[in-house]
Amino acid sequence: MSLRSPLWRPAWLHLGAALLAAVVAAGAQAAQVQVLGLFPGKALLSIDGKHRVLSVGQRSPEGVLLVSADPHSAVIESDGQRRTLGLSHSVGGVFAEPSGSEARILRDNHGGYSTVGAINGQMVNLLVDTGASAVVLNSKQAEQLGLQYRLDGKRIGVQTASGFALGYAVKLDSVRVGDILVHGVDAMVIRGNFPQRALLGMTFLDRVHIENKGGMMVLRAKLD
Repeated sequence: MSLRSPLWRPAWLHLGAALLAAVVAAGAQAAQVQVLGLFPGKALLSIDGKHRVLSVGQRSPEGVLLVSADPHSAVIESDGQRRTLGLSHSVGGVFAEPSGSEARILRDNHGGYSTVGAINGQMVNLLVDTGASAVVLNSKQAEQLGLQYRLDGKRIGVQTASGFALGYAVKLDSVRVGDILVHGVDAMVIRGNFPQRALLGMTFLDRVHIENKGGMMVLRAKLD
């Protein structure tokens, strides 16, 4: 057989073609996207296992575009297709939707468990703190949320890591973490800049089941 025959190809050429096909197939695989939190104009997504907070019109490093978002659903564009997703719904990859409401919180670089949640429907960065008797906000955070804590709250003294501080006992309309929504949550507002991040304390945590799975904390809503 002539070496110039189109039926003959060197072995390395077949191998190269196979590798190229594998790379193209891997690149074509759609990102796995799960909705963890919904807010007006923003969404907390898990994209291939990485948490991303996207604003409408923003595209993630994985190529997922947030087209629109409200407290009920998000429209995303991935792999050239647009899909409407609700909380805990996913596209791409293999994902089993959990039975019942739950939230999954990854351990951060400091060894704590922090996540993006919502208080009274507004996005808030939360740090899980089982040592806090209540959900705790500093006064600036409370003002940003529009809480009238001086008018509606009960004035109290609070012992913090920095000493005694003035605080106010208030009741939050709702606290959402993942797809868990709890209404009527007792909280404290502390005058000043402590805590730097809102604390997700026991007035919320007592109303969910908590399970640690290695570097992940799983919260599940208690059935009434």
